Amino acid sequence: MTIGQLLLSRGLIIQTDLDKALAFQKQAKMRLGAALVRLGAISEDSLLPVLAEQLGLTLLNEEDIKLQNANILRTIEQAGISPGWFSEHGLIIWESADGVIQCAARNPTSSFLQETMAMALPGHALSWHFVRTRDAEWLSKLLQPVQDSNSTDEIAHLKELAEEAPVIELVNNLLAQATDENASDIHIEPEEREFYVRFRVDGVLQTRATLPQEGFAAVASRIKLISGLDIAERRLPQDGRITVRASGADMDIRVSVIPGVHGESIVMRLLPKDRADFGLEKLGMESDHLQQFVRWAKEVHGILLVTGPTGSGKSTTLYAALAVANDRHNKIITVEDPVEFKMRGITQIQTQTEIGYTFARALRAILRHDPDLIMIGEIRDVETADIAVQSALTGHMVFSTLHTNDSISAFTRLIDMGVEPFLVASSVRAVEAQRLVRRLCTHCAQPAALPNALQDLIQSLQQRFPQLLMDSPNWRVPAGCPACRHSGYSGRLGIYEFVDVTPELQSAVMQRMPAHELTAIARQNGYRNLREDGMIKAWRGLTSVDEVLRVTGVTGSEEI
Repeated sequence: MTIGQLLLSRGLIIQTDLDKALAFQKQAKMRLGAALVRLGAISEDSLLPVLAEQLGLTLLNEEDIKLQNANILRTIEQAGISPGWFSEHGLIIWESADGVIQCAARNPTSSFLQETMAMALPGHALSWHFVRTRDAEWLSKLLQPVQDSNSTDEIAHLKELAEEAPVIELVNNLLAQATDENASDIHIEPEEREFYVRFRVDGVLQTRATLPQEGFAAVASRIKLISGLDIAERRLPQDGRITVRASGADMDIRVSVIPGVHGESIVMRLLPKDRADFGLEKLGMESDHLQQFVRWAKEVHGILLVTGPTGSGKSTTLYAALAVANDRHNKIITVEDPVEFKMRGITQIQTQTEIGYTFARALRAILRHDPDLIMIGEIRDVETADIAVQSALTGHMVFSTLHTNDSISAFTRLIDMGVEPFLVASSVRAVEAQRLVRRLCTHCAQPAALPNALQDLIQSLQQRFPQLLMDSPNWRVPAGCPACRHSGYSGRLGIYEFVDVTPELQSAVMQRMPAHELTAIARQNGYRNLREDGMIKAWRGLTSVDEVLRVTGVTGSEEI
């Protein structure tokens, strides 16, 4: 089977991408695998193991070759070819203990490379291996003289670096690898002598590559170039956006660059265009919460607030609420910064603060468009809060987010902003707080016992929510296996606390009662805090007790 047929049979690519790559291969005169990677149909990490298996070669890892630095320099000197030549062709060689010359290259099947090495090192047996672009890049930088940073045409030089094939491949591979791993963010962080590439997978940062500082300017320039940023500007923060195809998926990528001591720190937020997980049933809500949330989403007026820190899944929850409310009989308008996902049947507006088009200004305009439901990306100031309240009191339903630690604090936060307590009490219909916990890997999670310190909490939950804890407990802990990259977790789900604004709670808010008294009133109507909801998930074996405590705080201040 050809490599294209192999990849198709294993479900790693689709026929449309293969056809495009075949056409591109003829035009660009490159290998099919390289064409597939260049077009974003597959990541190099997914391609190379299949290619190595097909050709009977091995794929070397970073750890296999990083220990050979001194040996590499010695063997290259023995070959009598300039180090720049090896750097240009992405070829690394070293002599192993048995006298065999180990040759690692991005394209080890190249007859040109094989013939050149046979002539340069006569009498030696040669063993050829595949190496990933990022690993070849690291080692090739060892051989490459440092560029003169005092170039008279630095901008042109940076653009030239950004257009080099190895740099393009490296950036494309990082995007594809992050897509394969379902990473939410890519962090590129320069240090004094190297720079790190870290992926945020399931909410936790994990280092994926350590590369030499000499290559940072090229990588940063490439990212800036494709995201529409100023390559020459290194002193001020910049924000940009990229639309690419990575590992067969269409992605919107938000790019943020901020200057640091050792260079610019770059963070890329990955936003898949095709999101199939806006269904409420996929968010991890318990049955009672799910029914409550659907009822809230179908209210005709009032404010529904979703609270939590950055990265807690608030936007996804709001989009799920919009999907419930979007029955094509309502006029729905959103004001966002930025618009993360495009939804059919909804008018979505992007704010632009640099020209004065703020949340408040956009809201004033859209109220003249006769909306039934308004979604505000975030209530950040009293002006936006006042308009949201007035909209809710004049017959509109308003969805929005607020940055607070828990649901009860939302009332205090709005009052502290300057909204009158009676307006908060009469306009807010419901508040939901949330966090994301990691799901246990289904392949390697192991049974465990509940810590004694939590026995009282579980007994209380059994008494208050017997319908949710009817089955036998399934406490489990992470173990780690290749399927989850030895983390013990794969994917995430939400834990929630819901507050329904009842007449009793409205009265308490108007009287500015403290948070613990508001919590006591909410508990009379089925309220449970984040930790309690997380423990129900842990009871079912969906996550671990340690993960719930990590996210909610080991010594949280919530009343239990």
